[in-house]
Amino acid sequence: MTKLAIIQKAPVFLNKEKTIESAVNLVKEAATSGAELVIFTEAFIPGYPAWIWRLRPGGDYALSSEIHSRLLNNAVSIESDDLNPLYAAAKEHKLTIVCGMHERDSQLSRATLYNTVVTIGPAGTLLNHHRKLMPTNPERMVWGFGDASGLKVVDTPGGRIGALLCWENYMPLARYALYSQGVEIYIAPTYDSGDDWIGSLQHIAREGCCWVVGSGNVLRAENIPDDFPEKTMLYPDNDEWINQGDSVVIAPGGEIVAGPMRNEEGILYCDVDCARVAESKRAFDVAGHYSRPDIFTLHVNTKPQSPVKFD
Repeated sequence: MTKLAIIQKAPVFLNKEKTIESAVNLVKEAATSGAELVIFTEAFIPGYPAWIWRLRPGGDYALSSEIHSRLLNNAVSIESDDLNPLYAAAKEHKLTIVCGMHERDSQLSRATLYNTVVTIGPAGTLLNHHRKLMPTNPERMVWGFGDASGLKVVDTPGGRIGALLCWENYMPLARYALYSQGVEIYIAPTYDSGDDWIGSLQHIAREGCCWVVGSGNVLRAENIPDDFPEKTMLYPDNDEWINQGDSVVIAPGGEIVAGPMRNEEGILYCDVDCARVAESKRAFDVAGHYSRPDIFTLHVNTKPQSPVKFD
């Protein structure tokens, strides 16, 4: 059995250092309760760009630029020591951490942001680094397109885990790429919520015969700092739930076994038995005996993509 902990807490919005400090404390709290796998949500560091759903598409240009500048300066650089506190926490507590974040490119222009999820192993090392393949709708004004170099399932002491971000989970071929690598704990950090979203995660649990973990964003207007540009215009009701969370754990076959945690902050715990994954595939194994490779095949280009090559 693996005890997992979904952290459904608001970040210290648009503050990288304080959000990482908060994450370390939450990892410690989860470890004290026996968690072996700790999961944060999409763009937890330093917070999902919720404002994009309230600004006019293509309009409010000066306001968008002002907010984006603050975000850019609080994004994570994977090549720097930004994540060292999380590496140290994973090693100290001997557990695995999955965490979403804004990542600032440090290889090429050094100005593009990506919606990234990292997996940190119990030795305090980076096991995987996945950038969201396709930002959704206005997200494309914030994040660049990822590639499949991080479209991986990795072995951890708690099971084989993989992650797709938010509406990547609506991409059948991306899901199939994880199924074909024997994913046991399928993690979906997301800004989405509600019964329709939970229904989609239940479908994935039936389709992939795996555990599915929905790690939801929770945010209230009061979590937006007072110096946020035009806060009173964008978030006039300080008590508003901007996002309700809805973190949930679903067993192979589609049964909800924990959550959804809705309109509240906290840590959702659940024990999962990865042996149930192989057992549940006896009748239906979408990437195994139920596949038809003589008719359907999937090619995944896992090479890192770059607009420039230096010889």
